[in-house]
Amino acid sequence: MKRYILTGTPGAGKTTILRCLAALGNATVEEAATAVIADEQARGVAEPWTRPSFIDAIVAVQRRRQLQPITSESCVQFFDRSPICTHALSTFVGHSISSALSTEIERITREQIYDRNVFFVRNLGFCEPTEARRISFEDSLTFERLHEQTYRAFGYRLIDVPAGPLPDRVTAIRTVISQLAGL
Repeated sequence: MKRYILTGTPGAGKTTILRCLAALGNATVEEAATAVIADEQARGVAEPWTRPSFIDAIVAVQRRRQLQPITSESCVQFFDRSPICTHALSTFVGHSISSALSTEIERITREQIYDRNVFFVRNLGFCEPTEARRISFEDSLTFERLHEQTYRAFGYRLIDVPAGPLPDRVTAIRTVISQLAGL
């Protein structure tokens, strides 16, 4: 099973791309941070990202989802973000890197969980706020650069998925996957 990460700035269309890839028969894993935010907000915590425990909650969900058995017959699995993204998030919101996050990054590195080629979904020129995504477009661009730096620092190769129509973005990813499989 080849596992690929979709990453990039908030609101760039990662989740939409992921859902299209799922509709095409690929195994997929949804973003953990959004689920953690929704759960915490349902419990009355308006801004869970301000709590240091937020990062460890994301790591726990990411690990649990990554370890779940794959029900698809696909030989490719796509993840909407990874613990490397959580490292960037932790830095962005000003939390120290927790031992749970460090341990998980060590595990995914040691076990080579994810392919070293990461799909970097570029921003669309705007960032639509949601209940879980409360970030300005300007801040999202800073976050985008931090993601690039973090992935490169951990030795990943970024493959740009430029802004454009959804079918073009999905086709670009599928083309790269085909090329990588032919190596």
